[in-house]
Order: sequence, then C-alpha cells, then structure tokens
Amino acid sequence: MFSQVALANIQVIHAGELLAIPGNDPLKKYTVVVNNGEITAVEKGFIPAMSLGENATLVDLSDSFVMPGLMDMHVHLQMELGPNNKVEQLTLSKADVAMKSVHYAKTTLLAGFTTVRDLLSEPEQMYALRDGVEKGWIEGPRIIAAAGVSITGGHLDADGMAPDILAMKSSKHLCDGAIECRKMTRQVIKYGADAIKVASTGGVLSNTDTGTGQQMTDNELKEIVVTAHSLGRKVASHAHAAAGINAALRAGVDSIEHGSYANKETIKLFKQTGAYLVPTLLAGATVVDMASSSQFMAPAVKTKAIRVGGDMLDNFAQSYKAGIEIAFGTDSGVSKHGINAQEAVLMHQAGMPTADILKSATVNGADLIGMSDKLGTIEVGKYADIIATDSSPLTDINQLLDVDFVMKAGKIYKQ
Repeated sequence: MFSQVALANIQVIHAGELLAIPGNDPLKKYTVVVNNGEITAVEKGFIPAMSLGENATLVDLSDSFVMPGLMDMHVHLQMELGPNNKVEQLTLSKADVAMKSVHYAKTTLLAGFTTVRDLLSEPEQMYALRDGVEKGWIEGPRIIAAAGVSITGGHLDADGMAPDILAMKSSKHLCDGAIECRKMTRQVIKYGADAIKVASTGGVLSNTDTGTGQQMTDNELKEIVVTAHSLGRKVASHAHAAAGINAALRAGVDSIEHGSYANKETIKLFKQTGAYLVPTLLAGATVVDMASSSQFMAPAVKTKAIRVGGDMLDNFAQSYKAGIEIAFGTDSGVSKHGINAQEAVLMHQAGMPTADILKSATVNGADLIGMSDKLGTIEVGKYADIIATDSSPLTDINQLLDVDFVMKAGKIYKQ
C-alpha cells in the first residue's frame, strides 16, 4: 500500500493485463505513465519508475487486469427506491438530500464508475454536486447532470399525493405544446443543465394508471431536441412502448432509456439516427423483485413493474442481436448505488458478449456524452480514469462486481 500521490508527480502503472481500448484485444505487461492526471505514455514492458525521475511513483498492478474507468449513463444520485421515499419527500430538507447524494456519489466511484450521467435530480443540488466533484471538494464520479423537461401529468411530473402537496411537489420544468417546450428547454440550459431528459412515454414508477404508452407529442419532442441541439446539449428519452420510442427517435434524441418494447421500426430508426440504447436491466430486475416481495408499491405501480420489468431482458436481447448500439446504464437509484456492475451480469445473461459489455461501459459511454477525446480508453492525452480487477472480466464478467483499484484523473481513490 502507498499513500495517494500528488497530481503534480508522475505515476507509473505496471499493468499485468491492459485493456487499453475496449473492443480490442488486451495487452500483456504494459506500462501506463500518468502526469498531472493525464495519460502521457502507454508502453510495452514494465518501465522502472525511477527512470522517469525521483518524483515518479510506482503503481504496481502487475498481477491485475487494468482497463478504463467504467461509465454509467443513467443514474439518480439523490435517491434510492424504498418504502420511505414518500415520507422522505416531506421530512428531508434540500440540504439533507444533497448530503445523501454526496454519499451515493462516493459509493458509485468506489465501485469503479468514474463517470456517470445523472438523468434527473433536483437541479440546483445536482449542479452543486457536479461542480463540487470537479473542484475536488467532494469524492465522486465525473457527473453529466441532466434536467428534465416534462409535460403536465407526464412521467417526470409529480403524482400520487394529496392535491395541496402535489401542487408543492410538481415539476418546475413543465411544458405543454411545442412553443412552451422550446422555452423550457432554453430555461433549464440557462440554469446549468449538461443534457436534457424527456419522457416520451409513461413510466413504471409513476403512481398513476396512465400506462407506459406515448405521452409527449411528436411536435413537443421535436422542438425540445432541435432547441437542445442548437445550444450544444444532447437529449435522452425515457421510453417503454414502441410508439414513444419511435417518436423520440424520429425527433432526433441521442439516447433511448429502457427501450422496453422495441419493434422493427425502432431498429430501423436506431440505425438511421445513430442513437444509443441505454437498457437499465438492473432497474427492471429490481422493480420486479420489489413488486413481488414488498408492500409499499401502489397497485398501479406494482402492475406495471411486474409486466415491464419482466419483459426487459428478452427485449434487450432482441435489440442487441438486431445491431442497435448499446451504452451501459443502470437507473441506479431505482437499484442501490454501488451495485451498478450487476447490470453487466444481466447483459451477459441476455447474450451480450463480455467484450461488447466492456465497450458499452467505456467507449460507447464516452461517445454518447461527447467526450471521446478525453474518456473511454487508456491512450495518450486522455484523462487517467483507470480501474483494475483481480482477473479479466472478459473471461468472467463477475469480476466487475469487485473492483480493487480506482483512479480518476490521476488520483487514487481505492486500492
């Protein structure tokens, strides 16, 4: 063991097996040199640390499998689904929620996830968490923070409460009609959103019997996407039913979250647009288990959870086989934070090869958030986001459940 090194010092990582570029074959006995948080060399053989100067520090991973930090494209760092959620909405202050998100952020980082996309939390606190991590005040993953733009009564709006409380808790980012949605998209970007989330269909956890079919109109979706893209922001759409998935893809969204009931038109549209599917199989498995074993879910929620959650694995398998591009995402917050890698196990159970799973959680995630120049691979000029496991997850995907080493931007958080 050694103490964390100052970023100004050179770190020399000896990697027994190195997956520098997921999708390619791993390399044996390589050295990765890190200086000031950036990768400056990737060389064959074990280069002695002392040869790079007296301040160089050896990070000995010569018995480990080394790869880029994992990326989760769908998390909710301010919550975890459970029986106390409604009570907490009334008893926890905004400061309490912010402190909880600090805890969940660190838990996620220590699980090997060095970059996440938070798809809807209380914006002011989430932007503060994002910025606090970036400034080094808080230990957590790099955060791409999205704001939700929702129609009145849609999946991202409040539901299942008494009318007076519902008025207090309703989303502040509601829009109805294309013109309102254009204005609201500009508004949330003005206040700091890195990305936009919409819900083109109903959702499982909405306490309403409005179903999981299309809810936002084609015009509303199109206006949000055009406006967001014009301001340099990408759009993610929560979508279950095929009609809502296809409407969002026709509008030009950058990713579909869940994608539970894709059809032939969906596959064609995915390939035409280049959008990613973020499957969130772990959320599906979680809600099925909760609906079957707990009493806190309302009847409308329980019915949807069993139906949609139970169908997600098979539908994902069909989407992958059809050639849709996949970006790793869990919907953590529905599931517990820190167990994100269980998504990889479910993806493998659905028939996705381990090499493609690792690529989805690195290369594809970086592409989805527009950061391929700095993230996703271990190459010169990129951020030193690096993790290690005892042995190769290419041969045993369960290795991702126990990440032994975590470095983000050159700082070691776990060893």
